[in-house]
Amino acid sequence: MDSSFFFGFSTVAYILAMITYMTFLAFRRPNIGRAATGITITGFIFQTLAIGMRWKEFYDLSGMGFLRSAPLTNLYESLIFFVWCLILGYLIVEFKYKSRTFGAFVTPVAGLALAFIDISGMSKEIQPLVPALQSNWLLVHVLMSFISYSAFALSFSAALMYLIATTERKTEPSYIFWSLMLGIFVVVLAAMGLDFLKFKVVAKTPEVLIKSFLFRATFFSASPAVSVLSYIAAGVFVFSVWNWGHALKKIIRALGLQAETLDEITYKSIAIGFPIFTLGGLIFGAIWADQAWGVYWSWDPKETWSLITWFVYAFFLHARLLRGWRGHKIAVVAVMGFVAVIFTYLGVNLLLSGLHAYGGLE
Repeated sequence: MDSSFFFGFSTVAYILAMITYMTFLAFRRPNIGRAATGITITGFIFQTLAIGMRWKEFYDLSGMGFLRSAPLTNLYESLIFFVWCLILGYLIVEFKYKSRTFGAFVTPVAGLALAFIDISGMSKEIQPLVPALQSNWLLVHVLMSFISYSAFALSFSAALMYLIATTERKTEPSYIFWSLMLGIFVVVLAAMGLDFLKFKVVAKTPEVLIKSFLFRATFFSASPAVSVLSYIAAGVFVFSVWNWGHALKKIIRALGLQAETLDEITYKSIAIGFPIFTLGGLIFGAIWADQAWGVYWSWDPKETWSLITWFVYAFFLHARLLRGWRGHKIAVVAVMGFVAVIFTYLGVNLLLSGLHAYGGLE
């Protein structure tokens, strides 16, 4: 057995955990909650073994030394590591705050990342590093970037739950915001799953993925009827989330997850992730860029969007600590910050070109 077997097992475990956490959220039975936690821990253990095995496989193949052989060199490996960090952070939160409700909002983020791996058909083979990646800065830059990304993902989930738990009226801007964001998130996850079920293809480049397969089973279908029905179904679903969203609020309150706890998780996750992102993502990235390309900053799309992400989270901390923002406004900023993270990581790789093109799907 190699690393791919353990990665596959952990993927199945996380998807089962996502379903089980959602079932727990709906039925509120302790046995279901304990089963969800057990499945998550099992998947995490197998994923840890898989990462260790892939590291050794890369080390044996490359002969570049242990640190330079870290399995963080392409989109597939970085997504796997992001999921690992996210699940680790979630398990810490679950055991610290003694609440499993959070899992129903965190595991779908991991599920979306894993679904993207499958639908994109990105290469999972170990390949030689391009010259720009053959640096000791690889481990610290990528490692710290994805630790911060996972912290931001936790803040996103907590902030979204905070908005659900504290908004009262359907016409309230914060209520409309969270219902729209949650609805779109679920629709995108479902559409990507349908793409995979229909095509089961291997996309060789980002262009092939975008133009030929992504959302082709639904919104961009060759059949106008399917496309129209997909948009109608998406609209109906988002409307349903908005119309019956108070049911989620009742469930969250019934499970005893307090708004103050969610606000604390949001703030602490960003307070931990922001300095790690600043140091590892921006400063160490700039040093590596100077060594690889001879310039610290080139306004490459990835660099530009990383800076935008940094400003969003800097604004969050400034608004909270110096301006005294609390409640809905600061939770909205946390959610928008993770939207910027997703575009920085995936949107730039798929839609824009630049010096970070080697981080794409190939």
